[in-house]
Amino acid sequence: MNPSETPELALYIHWPFCVSKCPYCDFNSHVRESVDQDRWRDALLADIAYEAGETTGRRLSSIFFGGGTPSLMPPATVAALIDAAERHWGFAPGIEITLEANPSSVEAARFADLARAGVNRVSLGLQSLDDEALHFLGRAHDADEGLMALCAAQSVFSRVSFDLIYALPGQTAAAWEAQLRRALSFGTGHLSLYQLTIEPGTRFAAMAAKGALVPADPNESASLYELTREMSAAAGLPAYEISNHARPGEESRHNLAYWRYQGYAGVGPGAHGRRNGHATRRHKKPENWLAALTRNGHGIVEETRLSPKEQRVEALLMGLRLAEGMTDEPDGLDMAAVERLTDQGLLERGGGRLRATPRGMLLLDAILAEIVD
Repeated sequence: MNPSETPELALYIHWPFCVSKCPYCDFNSHVRESVDQDRWRDALLADIAYEAGETTGRRLSSIFFGGGTPSLMPPATVAALIDAAERHWGFAPGIEITLEANPSSVEAARFADLARAGVNRVSLGLQSLDDEALHFLGRAHDADEGLMALCAAQSVFSRVSFDLIYALPGQTAAAWEAQLRRALSFGTGHLSLYQLTIEPGTRFAAMAAKGALVPADPNESASLYELTREMSAAAGLPAYEISNHARPGEESRHNLAYWRYQGYAGVGPGAHGRRNGHATRRHKKPENWLAALTRNGHGIVEETRLSPKEQRVEALLMGLRLAEGMTDEPDGLDMAAVERLTDQGLLERGGGRLRATPRGMLLLDAILAEIVD
């Protein structure tokens, strides 16, 4: 069976709006003076209905509200979308329903209503516990406000994760170690710990091109990555993916669906999907997505059937991000390259699995270019 045709399906819902655009962000996020909430609720409901018609006989294992800043959505809209998803597909037992949230006091005040709407997991964009770093990252909150939001989230949701960005320009190992030790002390079951990357088209990329921003040294960043893995594992939250750490059983089920190359439907501006052997991509610009829905009954700008080789490459790209790796199937792999990279300590095989080592995870793009036949 094609991995994207398994009985269970993940659903991604994209809310594209933010209060402001962070200088490091290359996600599909937009700032608008006003948002017609009723129109957006109805449009997302229509996009969900279309995807449900394309994926009959499936049930949802997870829902993920991403953005943008989905915590800006009215809780009543979130409830309507969750209710519609259950009505169209049905829910697997113990479904995970995650919503990304910014740690502003206004959004934290909605946490109880979001929980009543059906959200049972929140992913909080703290990004740093240091005020100077938050200012550099363009965040609207300060460290105290972020920690108050974290406390509010932990009082409402049974599962809480938060993000931190490290390897900032000038950040020392000692400073990151102290911040990470503090983060681990809060007791959440999941942390997403990302190195700062300078993405094309962002304000940071423009600053770097002018010499106004000097990225961290790659060797120092690699050392911080190793430190991060060691400290998180020692605290009982081992890395289960390159940048994600969790207590056993607290992994993000939705993201695991991506990394295990299982089926998922994506609705909302810019959302991608993999279902029925097809890749779907929706219009990125909110206004174009709305126009497409009115015209076609869905927001898709492109849908293509994936060849077996394309699916193998995507499965490798996703599966090798995971600590568990993927099934060691030689079909489609250059086994001589696999053996060579294994000898170099970048890949490992055992128990019927192929895995990237921690060092190999930092070089995945180069590894994939070598092993895909």
